Amino acid sequence: MAVVILLGFGLSGLAWAQQDDDYEGPMSNLKFVVLKDYNGKPVRNAAVVLHPVNKKGEQTKGGMELKTDNDGRTNIEGIPYGPLRIQVLAPGYQTFGEDYQINKPELEIMVKLKRPGGQYSTYGKDQPAQKPQ
Repeated sequence: MAVVILLGFGLSGLAWAQQDDDYEGPMSNLKFVVLKDYNGKPVRNAAVVLHPVNKKGEQTKGGMELKTDNDGRTNIEGIPYGPLRIQVLAPGYQTFGEDYQINKPELEIMVKLKRPGGQYSTYGKDQPAQKPQ
């Protein structure tokens, strides 16, 4: 079943690349590895979201989501060369986001997810509660 899912993503990647009928350029095979920053272990079932980006650096419509396997890996074939915005989301970790220039026939992208940072408040424990007026 995993093979069918990966094949489906590969075909959707090709379809995504062919949305622009004029595109006849090179395509890339992308591999992703998602690891925990603090111990290097894989993050399973993380969402790797791919967004096309136009020449102005703006995210365009479309895109797709991949899921990592037990080894924190996923891949897709048939992504056109050019800018690509990649986000990685997983429960219990900070969201990762970065733009990449896809310019090689094969590219492996390693993402190390961090634990959430502490949250800060402007209200301290010793601050008296404000009464509504």
